[in-house]
Amino acid sequence: MVRGRFAPSPTGPLHFGSLVAAVGSYLHARSHDGEWLVRIEDLDPPREVAGAAADQLTTLERFGFEWDGAVLYQSTRGEAYAEALQFLIDRDLAYPCGCSRREIEGDVYPGTCRHGLPPGKEARAWRVRTDHDDFIIKRGDGYWAYQIACAVDDAFQAITHVVRGADLADSMPRQVHLLRLLEKPIPEYIHLPVVMGPDGKKLSKTLGSKTLGSDPSVRSAVLCDALSFLGHPPPPALRAADLDAVWSWAHAAWHTTWALGSDPNPVWGQTP
Repeated sequence: MVRGRFAPSPTGPLHFGSLVAAVGSYLHARSHDGEWLVRIEDLDPPREVAGAAADQLTTLERFGFEWDGAVLYQSTRGEAYAEALQFLIDRDLAYPCGCSRREIEGDVYPGTCRHGLPPGKEARAWRVRTDHDDFIIKRGDGYWAYQIACAVDDAFQAITHVVRGADLADSMPRQVHLLRLLEKPIPEYIHLPVVMGPDGKKLSKTLGSKTLGSDPSVRSAVLCDALSFLGHPPPPALRAADLDAVWSWAHAAWHTTWALGSDPNPVWGQTP
């Protein structure tokens, strides 16, 4: 069975780019008679906005999304991440690192602590061994890193297809690496075009991008815009129809490869 998921971080309300990612993930799973799960990636309390997770779930419900099972909150999964880290430590696949950010020049970690903590350094974070650029899996502030939490939870939830924005494509090799080390199945990854603002930058909750309003009179039109962005422009009459009619059309029309065939850098408001 195909099992997909949508996993927003609660750093603000969902915006149009979030809706596009949710639609693509949802319809990919449903078009294969599969299951679709929702996971809240509340791993970074300093960046979280109070009430954002509940608001995001309400927005999904208002747009007619129906998910399978209970919502999984990553803030409750610390024990599972600790077990995964210990699994890696026991096999010498992870090691403590005492380097601060300002001590690392460039984008690639130079391996300063790879063979043991240098004199005078104390463990701050944990890194996983790779052939290139050992990356952090537990941060110096004690919080779990996105990569290990994502990999562990995709395995825990038996996710078979990760459908998300292309802005997360760089995370795929790291998550695949972790899943292999943890001896877990590797899902298929599908990266959708990212919604760009008029300034050419990716829409972001934290940058004050336009969010999805609660006005029910425009929901069908907004959902039609999301489908159009993904290469599935509904008949114009559906913009004024009820949501059930839009979803019914979308389920019948959906084909993931059409969504991937649109402009890789389209701008919100422009038809791909």
